[in-house]
Amino acid sequence: MAALALFVMIVLAAGYRLYGGWVAAQFSLDDGRTTPAVSREDGVDFVPTRPFYLMGQHFSAIAAAGPIAGPILAAQQFGWLPCILWIGLGVIFIGAVHDFSALVASVRHEARSIAEIVRIHLGTRAWKAIMAFIWLALVYVILAFTDITAATFVGVTEDIAGLSFSFNPGGAVALASVLYLVLSMLLGLAERYLHPPLWLTTVIGVPATLLCVWLGTQYSTLLVADARTWGVIILLYCLVASLTPVWLLLQPRGYLGGFVLYMAIAVGLIGIFFGGFEIQQDAFKTWHAPGATGALFPFLFVTIACGACSGFHGLVCSGTTSKQIAHESDTRPVGYGAMLLEGFVALIALSTVMIAVPAELAGKGPGAIYGAGLGRYLTVLIGEQHLLFATTFGAMAFSTFVFDTLDVTTRLGRYIVQELFGATSRTGAWIGTAVTVLVPLALLLLAGEGAYRSFWVLFGTSNQLLAALSLLGISVWLRRTGRRSLFTLLPMAFVLTITLASLVIQIRAAAAQVAARGVAFDVGDLNGFVSVLLFGLALVQVVEAVRAWKRPLDAAGAIA
Repeated sequence: MAALALFVMIVLAAGYRLYGGWVAAQFSLDDGRTTPAVSREDGVDFVPTRPFYLMGQHFSAIAAAGPIAGPILAAQQFGWLPCILWIGLGVIFIGAVHDFSALVASVRHEARSIAEIVRIHLGTRAWKAIMAFIWLALVYVILAFTDITAATFVGVTEDIAGLSFSFNPGGAVALASVLYLVLSMLLGLAERYLHPPLWLTTVIGVPATLLCVWLGTQYSTLLVADARTWGVIILLYCLVASLTPVWLLLQPRGYLGGFVLYMAIAVGLIGIFFGGFEIQQDAFKTWHAPGATGALFPFLFVTIACGACSGFHGLVCSGTTSKQIAHESDTRPVGYGAMLLEGFVALIALSTVMIAVPAELAGKGPGAIYGAGLGRYLTVLIGEQHLLFATTFGAMAFSTFVFDTLDVTTRLGRYIVQELFGATSRTGAWIGTAVTVLVPLALLLLAGEGAYRSFWVLFGTSNQLLAALSLLGISVWLRRTGRRSLFTLLPMAFVLTITLASLVIQIRAAAAQVAARGVAFDVGDLNGFVSVLLFGLALVQVVEAVRAWKRPLDAAGAIA
């Protein structure tokens, strides 16, 4: 295990140094250019931010349930070797390129969103298609992540079943998460009005985050509710949080969340290199897994989703992060570097499956497997006698990663609705947010608890297809400004093929279920309908991209 992890670390470091450096050269990054965060600073959305602080915020925003749950689910189906190959190679040549390119493109276009960049270079029809696509993809992100988060806030779930606790585990996670948000706002107020040095903020904030976790275990019965209630509360929180200035919540919460991720990575590294754990799982299991997952191609790729490539990251890059880039050179560590770190998060999650014997995985969900594995790694530091608390910390870390992404997703959905309808007022912001929240709320109430299982494959498919469409728009921009575009075109073609194949299979499966069952409604029917919509919207953008590719360069295409 240790030798394999070391090899992967070397590969990722070489990828950042060599391929990441080459990609950066294609964009001719220049700190002499004034970034939108500086030229349009408003203290709300456009805020020049120190790169290390921004790195933590961006990293916590993009690294949620996807790079943890996805690799665990895929490894259980297909084995760890295909997973590690896709994560390692995919993140260097596809995922990190996508994130870096989306961030640079947005900064060069006055921090506009990916959809707005598509309108400039592909036209209004493609813009409308990708706007609708993005919004649907965001709805599925909110659907999957809200349900997973709410499940961790209840007293007993499949992810922690079978463990004996001296406190309410769900209540502990819930209280720790609420205290974590309160701490983030206090940190934001301090940063805004007291301007403490970053080292002091870190020295106080990070231990206080761990204190929130401990307090959650001590007062675990203060916040106890069922999963449906928590789902409603979480979405109401998203409604308010997405309209809150970034300095008050998003930036400090993201910074602290980044350290939770860093701690999880550090614990994983310590366990892998010094724990003496051996690989217990088969490297390869099957080409065609039973049940809903299906064939390795294409479902391995879309199940792992964010661990190797994520279109959602492009929305974060062009929706919030690009508005905080102080210098163009910051785009490489924040864009390319953060995605490589996410790939390593995925590999640590994968390792928690690899060290477990098959009997330990029976009946457990991704959160339980990750929490148990991270707990075993943590005991290398604190001792086997603290295994129960260590496992709880792992489960809480998993919930924190998911929770951090939800309000960012809602904020991005608000941006999309406002752009589509030109509603730039505060009222438009409220309406855009309400629409983005109410649709997932209705679908969650309709589907019931555990809905993420039904939505995960389509979530992963739409997420990676969005990455392909974003790379397609960026490729047109590169071509029309006289730059090389093959480094974005090739990964675009690969991911486009995978995701369209996945949609076709899901459409056929949904149609077969309807034909066999009759008129009765099932969640699979909704997935089939949305798959048809996504497929059609993707084809519209592909057609418009081909047309734009052939058009001569004009004033719109001159944006460098």
